Amino acid sequence: MLKKSLRIEQTRSFARTFKKLRINQRLDLEDAIYRIVSDPEIGDKKSGDLSDVYVFKFKMVKQLWLLAYTYDLCTKVLILIAVGPHENFYRDLKNC
Repeated sequence: MLKKSLRIEQTRSFARTFKKLRINQRLDLEDAIYRIVSDPEIGDKKSGDLSDVYVFKFKMVKQLWLLAYTYDLCTKVLILIAVGPHENFYRDLKNC
């Protein structure tokens, strides 16, 4: 059972990437999102330019993918920023 119910929002770049995924990839991503909703601090908190961003690493069809998000427990909002494979992920995340 979830401790807190969070409202989930997504950025345009996240929505574009999600739209291109196949069904089995979407299921893996939805599982990762469910794990984040149940414990928003499960990801690694970044520093520097990305200081308010968390990144959660998960397997999607036997490949390592990263999911960047931010959350605010006061307003109970989880914002999904970006998702993708590790290659150039942080460079592209800074441009979001």
